[in-house]
Amino acid sequence: MSKILVLAEKPSVGRDIAKVLKCSQNKGAYIEGNKYIVTWAMGHLVGLMDPEGYDVKYKKWAMETLPMLPKHMKLTVLKKTGKQYNEIKKQMNRDDVSEIVIATDAGREGELVARWIIEKAGIKKPIKRLWISSQTTKAILEGFSNLKPGKEYENLYKAAVCRAEADWLVGLNVTRALTCKYNAQLSAGRVQSPTLAMIVNREEEIRSFKPKDYYTIEGNSNGITLNWVNKDNNGRIFDEEYANKVFKKINNESGEIINIIEKDKKQFSPALYDLTELQRDCNKLWGFSAKQTLSIMQRLYENHKILTYPRTDSRYISTDIVPTLKDRLNSIAIGEYRIVAQELMKNNINGHKGFVDNSKVSDHHAIIPTEERPNLSNLSSEERKVYDLVVKRFLSVMLPPFEYTQTIIEANVNGERLIAKGKVIKSKGWKKVYDKEVIDEEYSDEIKEQVLPKVNIKDKILITKAKIKKGETKPPARFTEATLLSAMENPQRFVNVSGEEAKTLNETGGLGTVATRADIIEKLFNSFVVEKKGKDIYPTSKGKQLIELVPSELKSPILTAKWEKKLDEISRGKADDHQFIREMKNYATALVEDVKGDNSKFVHDNKTGKKCPNCGKYLLEVKGKNGTMNVCQDRECGYRENVSRSTNARCPECKKKLELRGQGEGQIYVCPNTNCSFREKASVFNKRFSSKSDKVNKREVNNIMKKMRKEAEEDINNPFADLLKGFKN
Repeated sequence: MSKILVLAEKPSVGRDIAKVLKCSQNKGAYIEGNKYIVTWAMGHLVGLMDPEGYDVKYKKWAMETLPMLPKHMKLTVLKKTGKQYNEIKKQMNRDDVSEIVIATDAGREGELVARWIIEKAGIKKPIKRLWISSQTTKAILEGFSNLKPGKEYENLYKAAVCRAEADWLVGLNVTRALTCKYNAQLSAGRVQSPTLAMIVNREEEIRSFKPKDYYTIEGNSNGITLNWVNKDNNGRIFDEEYANKVFKKINNESGEIINIIEKDKKQFSPALYDLTELQRDCNKLWGFSAKQTLSIMQRLYENHKILTYPRTDSRYISTDIVPTLKDRLNSIAIGEYRIVAQELMKNNINGHKGFVDNSKVSDHHAIIPTEERPNLSNLSSEERKVYDLVVKRFLSVMLPPFEYTQTIIEANVNGERLIAKGKVIKSKGWKKVYDKEVIDEEYSDEIKEQVLPKVNIKDKILITKAKIKKGETKPPARFTEATLLSAMENPQRFVNVSGEEAKTLNETGGLGTVATRADIIEKLFNSFVVEKKGKDIYPTSKGKQLIELVPSELKSPILTAKWEKKLDEISRGKADDHQFIREMKNYATALVEDVKGDNSKFVHDNKTGKKCPNCGKYLLEVKGKNGTMNVCQDRECGYRENVSRSTNARCPECKKKLELRGQGEGQIYVCPNTNCSFREKASVFNKRFSSKSDKVNKREVNNIMKKMRKEAEEDINNPFADLLKGFKN
């Protein structure tokens, strides 16, 4: 009897599919049943060959060997997971296997993971595609009863190959050119360079900003606070003399109410979550990094199966999901969500355009709950927070709008205009699912709303306790991970581009994709071109210099927008993949020539007085995300050592998190609080605190479990990391 081989992307997903397909013979690298054999990759098992695989001369990073332009790009089996690849190849080649079902993540990169394995193994058997948005038993069964022919996804595969080869050609050539030219560890790429450029440009705007003083005036009358505004409703005055003149005209003076405007207003729920919006809110609320939010979402999708596919750029669902809404509501009708969910289930659900729109759904719909009932006690506190956000947003879009009456009272005092604003809530609508106010943009200059007494036009008023408040214009804020994600999604708001270019950026979804933005931000931190102070992101000296050295076209978001547009056309069969790669080779050549012809200098201004124990050159002090380290300035040496790192251990005196400084036996815990003098040898500190209890405390167990779970779920291979292994940060 012939069998079907199913290839999943990760072991956890493979095990879930095997369970649904009733495969019970676990053979280690695969699970077999009567009809199906389910096996899995571990992220990428196959990648593009390193430069030295094409020619021995590329082993040495040297300017004269650039640009590197292989005639045909070759695939290689990644060393760390070669064993699993060989097992998959063996199963695919079995005589009783007649068909292969690709069950990797339903997206461009997932297609690449599977197709590269099939291509490298030289398999010519028929291919079908499983395309699902959630990992529930129901979704898997429905997916297998509706498998698509592999041919339908061949253009998506071509687009994925083009993306990978273009990143190899441009990224590796420019990175080698910059690194060789300036003998410094410098990396560039079509997404990371424009992202870094936005951070550097913002820092320059802040540095060159000159604050201006301004004045606002407010007064009281019968318990109402009134604010002075001009005819354009602007309350700021930039001339102190004029502010004093206005103050004298209204303070302790009479006037009358000349207008009362009452408007009934409706505020509809924000759209459902896509990955970027979810990453933004998690960063604003709890300081989660983009990478951390994606990792939590993957667990809720793959392990707990209670949320749908995370790597989506859509904030809407398609019409075919509407019939499943009641089942999804039923699954979340627990705990604090029960009352609202049951209320919605009683009536017919109106799938209105606010959240149902086929034209706004591409590969995957918005992130919503699955039909699987969650066991909330199984979730970690981080998973609970993310799940809570998604469920509340899901409930919100089906609830009526928030309705209120806004009142504006306008008064005239000696020819000057004063106004007061108030709000009366008529119906909480969708806001009733939130304990606190939902995340709104902050409008610090808006006139604050207040509870207003009943007044009438022509009522007389007397302004008392008037005061002038002095303020200062503020520079633009530094990026946080939340606002940087917004900037990557909509770079046209942050750089000077023409109308046509802005349209292209808008159509292609900005810099990177929802799946790659978190990795790009991490890469900027790991290559020490940016650093974090609190939530704010600052460019380092290395980052500022790097942006000066990177060819100007590579710094513009327009390049990646054009790429993404072309890749989208290739995926839809409307553009030629070979032509795209020819253009990329020409482009890589031009960029290398640009770097070669530049006469700029790169200066290490973060040298320490300490020499590298391996090569004798001065070490550089760099700040990572979790502390400070010294690294050798010679990229070929690669020596690095920790100087200090933040820990979870608390200062016994002021309770701040301690820093661990030094190496080996000389390590000491130091409190970073300048008002606290606590410092203690690590060996003494650890002994003192471990002796208090022989048992491992609950927090330590949780931390160990989290670490184990993280290690188990992280991709063993990042395809680009292997290509850049000669490039040491």
